[in-house]
Amino acid sequence: MNAIEQLETSQKKTKLPEIHVGDTVRIHQRISEGKKSRVQVFEGLVIRYRKPNSLQAFVTVRKITSGVGVEKGWFVHNPTIEKIQIVKRSKIRRAFLSYMRNRHGKSARLAEMGFDREATNEADHRTKEQVASEEQAKIAEAVNKDSDAAAADDAMNQPDTISTDDKAKKENKEAAEADPGSGKDNEPVDAPKQEQLNSDGNDEQQLAAEEVQDGLDKADKK
Repeated sequence: MNAIEQLETSQKKTKLPEIHVGDTVRIHQRISEGKKSRVQVFEGLVIRYRKPNSLQAFVTVRKITSGVGVEKGWFVHNPTIEKIQIVKRSKIRRAFLSYMRNRHGKSARLAEMGFDREATNEADHRTKEQVASEEQAKIAEAVNKDSDAAAADDAMNQPDTISTDDKAKKENKEAAEADPGSGKDNEPVDAPKQEQLNSDGNDEQQLAAEEVQDGLDKADKK
């Protein structure tokens, strides 16, 4: 398969309904007008169907509108063709119903034949590229959902952590409220005077000097 055939194959719709000349079809085409778009439906008789098995498959449809014959043609693999439905199937013997252009009224009627409408209209109007891209999008979405679920599970399984600084502040606050004096690193009131002085932060050298001075004073008095 050369590059051109590969490109054509990728642009083909995956599965189209089996269209025959003489079928009454309803073609849904998306029309874009600026930023707006709408789907236009054209229903009529297939009078010609050329190259049905190729990318250039072309269908010509004819209908009568207000007594005037109107014909339109489409490449069935055109991306703007969203859907093709088979409404009615008729018995014909020709590949090109050009004679229908000269018939009107009852003479333009064709003998109908039965067919399985649901089975005939089973179709997938997406191209192979569209199918592949949609599959990739589904896989990526599933992977993202799994990763989000795993992250949520990890977050739920993490142990609750408390800041040690906050905990220490809370304990100190509770201790201060229970014993207002506990914040001061002092000895009890009934402790010896020297120990109270030392606990209040007095200098030991100053105390020793005062004791020596007291001894000298006592000696002078004697």
